[in-house]
Amino acid sequence: MKDPIVEQSRVSIEKGSQSFAAASRLFDRETRNDSMMLYAWCRHCDDVIDGQVGGHGQAADFREGQSQRLDELRLKTSAALAGEPSDEYIFEALRRVISRHQIPHRHPQELLTGFEMDVEARRYRTIEETLDYCYHVAGVVGVMMAMIMGVRDKAVLDRACDLGIAFQLTNIARDVIDDARSGRVYVPEEVLSRHGVFGIAPEDRDQWPRLHAAALDLLDFADDYYQSAYAGLSALPARSAWAIAAARRVYQAIGQKLRANGPSAWEQRVSTTKGEKISLLTAGLRDVAATRGSKMRHPRNHLWQRPL
Repeated sequence: MKDPIVEQSRVSIEKGSQSFAAASRLFDRETRNDSMMLYAWCRHCDDVIDGQVGGHGQAADFREGQSQRLDELRLKTSAALAGEPSDEYIFEALRRVISRHQIPHRHPQELLTGFEMDVEARRYRTIEETLDYCYHVAGVVGVMMAMIMGVRDKAVLDRACDLGIAFQLTNIARDVIDDARSGRVYVPEEVLSRHGVFGIAPEDRDQWPRLHAAALDLLDFADDYYQSAYAGLSALPARSAWAIAAARRVYQAIGQKLRANGPSAWEQRVSTTKGEKISLLTAGLRDVAATRGSKMRHPRNHLWQRPL
């Protein structure tokens, strides 16, 4: 008999992220179910704050009542972390995953802190400030996912965090125009000003080449984090490593498309096709084979360090 909490979480993934849904099929059953339940909670919180459904669309008045919605998320999340059963599958899913894997409560709370940055319309002046945001909305998710896979070694958790940060830097580069239309700017001011941008005007196509150059700077930053995550594959169980390697390949491909297509890439959402995903799954398997038995030799001394 199918578990309704798991099934509803699976539907959430399929609506919210085809890339993650494809990669999650490579996990063993227990890891897949728990990763889907954690994802469902993350997706729900993001949607509640952004006024979206499955990460798509956006209510015109999404700014109204954001603080109250964040407070409600914190209240329900705290109840789940305290072990209180919930009639809402989202929070019951979180309760199960946190309890089963003994994930520190500060980690889901850190994700909500990331959403608080959005509610407060935080400005990002330096790359370090943007990386701090990336940690809170994505890097910490990588840490929690790694814990679901059985990881407790701090050095390996750093690599999982690095992959989440790389994903978010790629998202920011891909979504520069859409974010600006919603009044959000995550590209740090120091990077924008380097390319002569002192305020993003998303409908000004003459500005797009300079914005694209700034986005490429973020992708350059992301490359180091992707490389660090690659070095961490060897420490994961084989099937989990394959799922993570595939997801890494898919997100890198999004960045590569943004690079190759120039500013015109923003004419539509940059994504990978079903055929490309299949090819990238195969490439991910080769990555796993290449890293089996190796040690994490790639240094990460210069990379942003997550809070310990």
